[in-house]
Amino acid sequence: MSLKISNRAEQIVQAEIRAMSIECEKVVGINLAQGVCDTEVPLPVRIGAKKAIDEGINSYTRFDGLEELRKAIARKMHSYNRITADPDSEIIVSSGSTGAFYCACLALLNPGDEVILFEPYYGYHINTLLAVGAVPAYVRLHPPDWSFSPEDIEKVVTPRTKGIMVCTPANPSGKVFSGLELQWIAEFAVRHDLFVFTDEIYEYFLYDGNKHISPGSFPGMAERTITISGLSKTFSITGWRIGYSVSHRRWAQMIGYINDLVYVCAPAPLQFGVAYGLLELGPEFYSEICAQYALKRDKICNAIAKAGLKPCIPQGSYYVLADVSHFPGHTSKEKAMYLLSKTGIATVPDEAFFHIPSNQNYVRFCFAKRDEEIDEACIRLERFSF
Repeated sequence: MSLKISNRAEQIVQAEIRAMSIECEKVVGINLAQGVCDTEVPLPVRIGAKKAIDEGINSYTRFDGLEELRKAIARKMHSYNRITADPDSEIIVSSGSTGAFYCACLALLNPGDEVILFEPYYGYHINTLLAVGAVPAYVRLHPPDWSFSPEDIEKVVTPRTKGIMVCTPANPSGKVFSGLELQWIAEFAVRHDLFVFTDEIYEYFLYDGNKHISPGSFPGMAERTITISGLSKTFSITGWRIGYSVSHRRWAQMIGYINDLVYVCAPAPLQFGVAYGLLELGPEFYSEICAQYALKRDKICNAIAKAGLKPCIPQGSYYVLADVSHFPGHTSKEKAMYLLSKTGIATVPDEAFFHIPSNQNYVRFCFAKRDEEIDEACIRLERFSF
């Protein structure tokens, strides 16, 4: 048979995150690879979703989402992100933040357009770009604080560059981009007339006094920034697939048309549950998230260090990269499999986060887990010494 898959599909491989999750299942291990976020869903969110089902909010919504949710997002964007958005024309609710990014890429990028990524990057970002025929360009961040300079991004821009992707707080590094760094990016985007795509899904997971700053809040950036986020992580509802994008109405209209074509709408009662949670949960809920996850971070980083590894302490998100370059094996995947075989703990090799091998080998631990699971993982790591 002469039928073949598309060239785009050939470039996209199974995420290492899911691959390592499968390997973990084989040994009935502890999965610190996938960010499934299995902590408890807040009560108001659950109440809202049940209320919606009981009251018949079960049909298609408008392509850009329920009015209640769009208005709740607009209030949150104004108070937390310092971005003013019209809920009727500048907010598109989609199937998770990954769906929001996919729709934005389909709407705004042409095949061959280049988009700059900071690496280590999140695998879904690069695969989404490849899926729409865009061409990634890379700026490597420098460990252990994952820094960069304005010169680093200037080196990769070309006449074909159409956008730059910023993930803050970052997956997998845990980097929180500073105001100065974001100012560099804003000036760079204006100078070269670029879109700025953001992934801010971890915006409430912040440690050691770090603050979240949205690139779209800088003067003159609202017109070119596609702010992407959701509540999957914050409300521990990764399986609900409720995300959104915020952008100038000129771009939002096209993103909305694509969202309608690809997804029709996000699940109606779950949209309502998220809206209810945004309205009912006060500032103390988000402060408690930071406090709880800071304890989880400290536990896992201390155990990683006691095991003879070198953690890069994250400023935000709920991942930590650890240096395993001294492990046996030629690749980070072999080193991650070695760790799994010795401890029963699944991590993600850095092959998932760099387009060419890093000078060091890292694995990514996820600490968005129940305390008992984190504690067991720490016990196993502390028993292991290399």
